[in-house]
Amino acid sequence: MTGPGRGKPLGQFAIATGAAAALALGAAGLALAHGDVAPQPVETGALPDLGEDWLTENPYRDAGPEVWAEAIAIGDSGYNQNCARCHGLGVISGGLAPDLRYLEAEEYGDEWYAERFRTGYTQNGITKMPAFGELLGQKAAWAIRTYIETRPDDGAMDAHSDRLKAIRDALSAMDAAAPDADPAPDPEAVEALRAELEAIAAEVPTASGAPVADSAAYRAAARLSGPKADLNAAAEVLTIGLSAAH
Repeated sequence: MTGPGRGKPLGQFAIATGAAAALALGAAGLALAHGDVAPQPVETGALPDLGEDWLTENPYRDAGPEVWAEAIAIGDSGYNQNCARCHGLGVISGGLAPDLRYLEAEEYGDEWYAERFRTGYTQNGITKMPAFGELLGQKAAWAIRTYIETRPDDGAMDAHSDRLKAIRDALSAMDAAAPDADPAPDPEAVEALRAELEAIAAEVPTASGAPVADSAAYRAAARLSGPKADLNAAAEVLTIGLSAAH
């Protein structure tokens, strides 16, 4: 039987959770974990309403590209305000808490996540994770879940790093040559790079098994979409993504 954590038996994930809690107890300044930090509100007005009853499966996973992208943007902010302190920037755990990237993007993973988000986690009378449910609400919960499950797996872009650097440099050169051009310089060349970034993005695996990774390639391609491509923003996304990958 497998549980939360793709490819990890339920017992192993539970052991990892317990080990993380034990480490937190011994770490200076982290004895109360999240217990001494007030949860920060998350603005979710741009997302569709979900009703009062808590769902057992992520409603934003298959809600269409616009809602999905909005959920990721909101979840990114919500995660970094409320979760990164223990679970790590970019959802890459430093060992004090479970690595949530490996929580399966399936209903049983969703159920585990929703229960923990709503009720929190206490060990030996010490709050390791507060109950976020009533404070942040369901829309924030599933937006954060969407952000978490779309994190690329470790080394997911290694095979494409050289080509992504070349695309980044090409975009930077095109932007520097004509920073105020409208439309963007050589639109066909820009479109070709956008299409290539989309193709690369489709090959980047998530750690959770979710079908699409919110990778640097995906975000850069999005910056090149629409009536006016933002070459500089796309290049910056690739620079940050390639740096984070190492």
